[in-house]
Amino acid sequence: MAGSALGPRVLLKRLREVMAEPVAAQKRLDKIVKVIAANMVAEVCSIYVMRPGDVLELYATEGLKGEAVHKSKLKTGEGLVGTIAEEAIGLNLAEAQDHPAFKYLPETGEEIYHAFLGVPIMRAGTVIGVLVVQNRTRRHYTEEEEEALQTTAMVLAEVIASGELREVASEVAADVAHVRSHVIRGDSLAEGVALGYAVLHEPRVVILNLIAENVPAERKRLEDAIHQLRTHVDELLDGSDAQRATEYSDVLETIRMFAHDKGWVNRLREAIDTGLTAEAAVERVQNDNRARMMRTPDPYLRDRMHDLDDLSNRLLRILTGAMATASRSDLPQNAIVVARNMGPAELLDYDRTKLRGVILEEGGKTSHVAIVARALGIPAVGQAEGLIDLVDTGSPLIADGGTGEVFVRPTADLQKAYAEKVRFYAKKQAQYAALRDVPAISKDGVKIELNINAGLIVDLPHLHDSGAEGIGLYRTELQFMLAQRFPRLTSQIRHYATIIEQARGKPVTFRTLDIGADKILPYLRQPKEENPALGWRSIRMSLDRPALLRLQLRALMLAADGAPLKVMFPMIADVDEYKRAIEVVEIEKVYLLKRGHRLPQPLKLGVMIEIPSLIWQLDHLLPQVDFASIGSNDLVQFLFASDRGNPKLAGRYDPLSPAALGAMRQIVEKAEQHGKPVTLCGELGGRPLEAMGLIGIGLTSISMVPSAVGAVKAMVRTLDRGRLWSFMEPLLRSPLHSIRPELLEFAQRNGVVL
Repeated sequence: MAGSALGPRVLLKRLREVMAEPVAAQKRLDKIVKVIAANMVAEVCSIYVMRPGDVLELYATEGLKGEAVHKSKLKTGEGLVGTIAEEAIGLNLAEAQDHPAFKYLPETGEEIYHAFLGVPIMRAGTVIGVLVVQNRTRRHYTEEEEEALQTTAMVLAEVIASGELREVASEVAADVAHVRSHVIRGDSLAEGVALGYAVLHEPRVVILNLIAENVPAERKRLEDAIHQLRTHVDELLDGSDAQRATEYSDVLETIRMFAHDKGWVNRLREAIDTGLTAEAAVERVQNDNRARMMRTPDPYLRDRMHDLDDLSNRLLRILTGAMATASRSDLPQNAIVVARNMGPAELLDYDRTKLRGVILEEGGKTSHVAIVARALGIPAVGQAEGLIDLVDTGSPLIADGGTGEVFVRPTADLQKAYAEKVRFYAKKQAQYAALRDVPAISKDGVKIELNINAGLIVDLPHLHDSGAEGIGLYRTELQFMLAQRFPRLTSQIRHYATIIEQARGKPVTFRTLDIGADKILPYLRQPKEENPALGWRSIRMSLDRPALLRLQLRALMLAADGAPLKVMFPMIADVDEYKRAIEVVEIEKVYLLKRGHRLPQPLKLGVMIEIPSLIWQLDHLLPQVDFASIGSNDLVQFLFASDRGNPKLAGRYDPLSPAALGAMRQIVEKAEQHGKPVTLCGELGGRPLEAMGLIGIGLTSISMVPSAVGAVKAMVRTLDRGRLWSFMEPLLRSPLHSIRPELLEFAQRNGVVL
């Protein structure tokens, strides 16, 4: 309403006049609090600024005692001001002293004031200060007054962030956070080490004009920009290449949905009506959204808010004509991209010849961008809290994707040590690359088939670059995890057909959907479970929802289009579950034949052996399958009842123990008796010493991460398998906790390259 917008507009006009005056920063702040107090008929107006150590310092006041300025300080979460900063929400109180968070500061003289209105001063979703007005009378402030104070806080955010306040307090002059070294301990998202220089994924959009001269003109600018944004998103969807269409079109569909959201657009219009420019209105609404996003515990809601945040950034760039994300810029050599969070498609936009690593302030192991980083072989660290506040574009960085550590402006000695580590790794990789076309045959003539694990189209080049013989495990669930809704039949067919085509005749084993536990689909409601790893997941979910399994099997068979196809079912606990899965396959075969489609020739069906109960059913199971695969990750954790994601249990149980190797040996022996091929596709197969142990117990087919193929092949070519088994056989009957030391000694004594 025009009338309700009058107050904020008048206030903004007066603030603009004050900000244009050529005065020192402290005098400007002193004038600003006077203008706000007068406009809002408040007896007190105070500005608190966030200082290092999460301390809010009183920087200016009208109404409180002048000697309290730069002396009164509150920690985040302390008092009403600290509560506003911690929760990033405003407080409107008729009696401030009745609030449980109220804290009396005697040096301010505020005990005579009762009514209290405070709002956070935010920049990019982060609280950088608090703006407060107070009155002696007990009353609630009106919505118009709240709106005026929120709009004013946005203007103040620009003053605080501009650096003008550095002259106010001497300790601010030297911003030591941006000079000294820091170590941030985050989470490992993708293995590897990156040395380079920070590149901010989202270069700051500088809004030069916050206060509108002509409100109707700003409304028109906003409407034009929204129209342009919607057109751009439509073009992205319609013009996306095969890879994007398959894996990321659902992400863009979600962005398009938000671009047409009336609630979001109305909030932008209302912000302009308070007297802000179009871009300032976008930033105002975006700040509110980010504050909510940072504080919601629901991962699904956080993802949706990230989509809205991405949309706001796109709109800001249209309004200001600013560059898009740093992926559109000319990246420097050895770039390490730093972001709060980012989507998988955004990571793929970067020039991979210059990109050395990715560091995210948010992002977990199961986030979509982490999945893509691992597929691309880019070292990545997540949960690096506070990093963006410590770096500038060009700041030297080291990202250790193995430990999750980030070193900001590292010392010369640390850089030298990590550079040596990277050089050693690169030298090894060059040696392995020379073995790409050499067969993996042991010294005693045993052929070992080395395959890769994959889950995305971007994994496919690794199949040929590594010299692997095929894809031993294609994790179909990753396509589902990247999507914002359940992939349609046509989308699945296109995805699987692309995989088969790009494999260029090399075999691909597709694993049916393995979701649940730590693999969550944002659009699929799943019950909260005490033990999700042992709960309703994988084949259990698929059999309970046969339509889901039927759709996937139909897509796989249609994608094969008469060519050979291998499909395996995960998490099988007994023979009956496998039979039920086969019944679904038969139903789909009949369905497709009736409609004139060609069936895969041959169609081979297999099972993952990862639940220990299946070991005692192999004589009944193996005659019914075409092949089997050992899922060592889950098999080992279930054998020892040990959560592999629990850091307190890391290393307590060794897969190179007589118990674990003995269980896998039983599977190999049973497969040989029934004449069925068996492979292993867990992380175990990608480490040379562990792979040596697996080959020792009789495995001749192993699947692993692409980067491990060279190292394992080098090991195989220096190994005598017969001699190794003779050495291992008595050890498997021993009560040892692990035979790792013995295997290491064997390798050293026999010249096996590890």
